[in-house]
Amino acid sequence: MAGALETKTSHGFFFRVGQNFLSMLCFAGGFGVLCSQIAIELFRPPFYIRLTIQQLYTIGVESLVLVLVTGLATGSVMALQFGYGLSKFGGKFYVPNIVGLAIIREMGPVFTSLLVAGRIGSGIASEVASMNVTQQIDAIRALGTSPVKRIVIPRLLAAMIALPILTLFADYIGLLGAMFVCMKDLGIDAEYFFAKATETLRMHDFLTGMAKTVVFAFFISVTACWKGLNTQGGTQAVGSSTTWVVVAASIFIMISDFFLTKFFIATIYPRY
Repeated sequence: MAGALETKTSHGFFFRVGQNFLSMLCFAGGFGVLCSQIAIELFRPPFYIRLTIQQLYTIGVESLVLVLVTGLATGSVMALQFGYGLSKFGGKFYVPNIVGLAIIREMGPVFTSLLVAGRIGSGIASEVASMNVTQQIDAIRALGTSPVKRIVIPRLLAAMIALPILTLFADYIGLLGAMFVCMKDLGIDAEYFFAKATETLRMHDFLTGMAKTVVFAFFISVTACWKGLNTQGGTQAVGSSTTWVVVAASIFIMISDFFLTKFFIATIYPRY
């Protein structure tokens, strides 16, 4: 009896592993096919400029407050942590340099993209999945219009435009929050803070951060659209799709950030 139960458990385990592996292969293939369709139809008319502007408002303007609050909190916390940590070694006056580089290169792009993945990625997935389960996608195809052209590309372009701008706002607000903490808790005045921060930061620091967000926006929007277009099982599956998209997009962001950082260090960042 015990042996039969153990065999059944092991069979169930291997079945779940195989099922997950097949799901990963299905996602990889579908993601590649969707990317190829986007590349083919991106430059073909018609161009849905109005839909892109609507998505820009949804992704960019409606996310602005959330991003600014996160940037302010991130900069303030980093200044506190680095300030009190370096004060033990007499290095608190290096806080502007370290915080500036950390925010511009990593914290600003990554935190902003994770927030957008949670808010916009789930929103796109739920919207597209709802259209799919209510057969609106089939109606678009029946009218002779490509769902990739009308649904995917406007959201992709809007995300790739809005996310770098949101990140730029978050960077500046984060530096402003770090400056206030340095003034209030560390005894570093504003002029010294900005002098040391601008002394350390270079244009390639801003550009690499913006480049990262373009890649992150691509993964967020395409992943959300693919999952929405492939959602089956009625409205109950819409909730599962949104959760899956947030997790998958966050994993994409963290993994791609590692490889992009290695690439920029090897090719762009100066060697000291």
